[in-house]
Amino acid sequence: MKATVLVEDLFDERELIYPLYRLMELGFEVDLVGPEAREYKGKSGLTIRANKDARSALAEDYVVLWIPGGYAPDRLRRSREILELVKRVAEKGVVAAVCHGPWVLVSAGLAKGRKLTGFFSIHDDLRNAGAIVLDEKFVRDGNIITGTDPEAMPGMFKLLLDVIREKGWLI
Repeated sequence: MKATVLVEDLFDERELIYPLYRLMELGFEVDLVGPEAREYKGKSGLTIRANKDARSALAEDYVVLWIPGGYAPDRLRRSREILELVKRVAEKGVVAAVCHGPWVLVSAGLAKGRKLTGFFSIHDDLRNAGAIVLDEKFVRDGNIITGTDPEAMPGMFKLLLDVIREKGWLI
């Protein structure tokens, strides 16, 4: 089974590293996907290399996609290929977005009518996109999981594990 964690410059290191290694721990083959296959620099200075660009990632069969926060989501949502990848995974798999990550869900057209949360400063954006914003640390609406900040990730991962079990994807 394949999973992906998205990456762009100014990602929140905590929100990328935690899901990357948890997904590997579960036995997923995990790709780091960015608009281009290159090095990206996090908010705190960590550099990490995307091993796959978004265009080639469209040919992969990912069942899990994680969108870290920081300032990266504002850059990620500028890529048509990233938005198409998010939509494709959402059709058959599960998408998780933390902190500012739900911005990508908005740009991919996946927010309208969904119960979502995110960092408080994007709540207006989520509402304006038609989402039902919940004042909770983490929320699941079907196959979309959202969280407010790094502290929400353990709860988000429990919800992600529920979806993985429901789909029979445990390896």
